[in-house]
Amino acid sequence: MTGNLAHLTLAFGLLGNVVSFMVFLAPIPTFYKVYKKKSTEGFQSAPYVVGLFSAMLWIYYALLKTNVMLLITINSVGCFIETLYICFFLFYAPKKARMESLKLIVLLIVVGFGLIVALTQFLASGVTRGVIVGWICLVFSLCVFVAPLGVVRQVIKTKSVEYMPILLSVALTLSAVMWFFYGLLLGDFNIAIPNVLGFIFGVLQMILYYMYKNKKPVADEKITTSEAKNSEMEQQIPEFKDQKIIDVVKLETLMHSDIPTPKLHKNGYDAGHGDDKPKDPSNVPNHTIEVKA
Repeated sequence: MTGNLAHLTLAFGLLGNVVSFMVFLAPIPTFYKVYKKKSTEGFQSAPYVVGLFSAMLWIYYALLKTNVMLLITINSVGCFIETLYICFFLFYAPKKARMESLKLIVLLIVVGFGLIVALTQFLASGVTRGVIVGWICLVFSLCVFVAPLGVVRQVIKTKSVEYMPILLSVALTLSAVMWFFYGLLLGDFNIAIPNVLGFIFGVLQMILYYMYKNKKPVADEKITTSEAKNSEMEQQIPEFKDQKIIDVVKLETLMHSDIPTPKLHKNGYDAGHGDDKPKDPSNVPNHTIEVKA
């Protein structure tokens, strides 16, 4: 019976390594876009710094335990990959984003992880040290699994699954299942418990994906409505212009019809108004205006 449990534990640990490795490779398309555009644009380094911190914590915890070599292998690979992502990000990030990333690295990796190692080494010993680090890993993993709630809220609000790729959700769910059974078979609840929450959120993301994958986003519906209104206005504007032109033509016709057309002689003067003939300038009296100083 013990042999069967050992084989099952090994199997779930190996499967967990494979699926987790796929999850670590998921950001490659994002960094390919960064490479093509030579800029990180609106991308943030926080997920990769947090990923590196988490991997380092689990390695430290695994070093304090026994029979968790598979936890060390995958998190060592994770540390390497996340470090590459961070270096790549820092290389292409603008100055402001680079400085913010460096501050986060110093705060989380250098100060945070450094304090955890120093305090547990000097203030705890033996089994107690492992328990404390295990609880730290448990709480931090729960916080990491709660983070996707922001994405879930965005999906419900916008009715769009654009920022929630289904393959990543499936991979995270499978990873949570594998590591849950690995921790359960080892009797290590610091590994098993966080993955219960990871499994629940993973299933929730997949349900939301299939609920909203064929629905138009709220923003698109607003754009479609505004476009329809604009087209109606464009159709009404020519009609208004045509009507205005017709009214102007009518008005000009009426004005011209009221003004009598003068009959001209051969010499160009009005035949009906002899007095309108221009006078000789020499016969025009001069009017002098005296201005007193």
